[in-house]
Amino acid sequence: MAWNVTIFTLFALHHSVCARTTVRHWIARLVPTSLERSAYVWVASLLLVAVCALWRPVPGVAWDAGETLRWPLRLLQIGGVWLTLSSAAALNVRELAGIAGAAQPTAVEFRTTGPYGWVRHPIYAAWFLIVFAVVPMTMTRLTFAVVSCAYVLIAIPLEERSIRAASGQAYERYEAQVRWRLLPGVF
Repeated sequence: MAWNVTIFTLFALHHSVCARTTVRHWIARLVPTSLERSAYVWVASLLLVAVCALWRPVPGVAWDAGETLRWPLRLLQIGGVWLTLSSAAALNVRELAGIAGAAQPTAVEFRTTGPYGWVRHPIYAAWFLIVFAVVPMTMTRLTFAVVSCAYVLIAIPLEERSIRAASGQAYERYEAQVRWRLLPGVF
């Protein structure tokens, strides 16, 4: 498990540290500004692929609900995939993927419709559904689910702080309109 946590931490460090404004400015000195987002997204994607490829099995099964819950859990996973895709579609998907090129700076406003009207981080909420709604839940899968979701919970306040600093009052207005981070009525 220590190996798995270590390799995920390397991914998480890149994902979080390189998303900070000061580091992004430093990266923009190494690559053209129009490629800064692309470089970040593609390196993060390759690191996640490496994490999955290098993830070591952890013996055992945490739970197996059998056939009784297999389809309800699959439907939750499908719901997570749908939430991811609909959340990404609400944004500029090409920009999110780092392939849209440099956009002209505009006034920042955050969407309060669709998934972004329910919670501030619907893609992260979808991640929880995707990684936890599995049968059987092997210890390998559970380790990945717990480590990756712990990272999300740690990263959200850091991400929100950076967004708040970069967007002026826009994100604070968004937070006032969309109170919940991941789960409506809870958190």
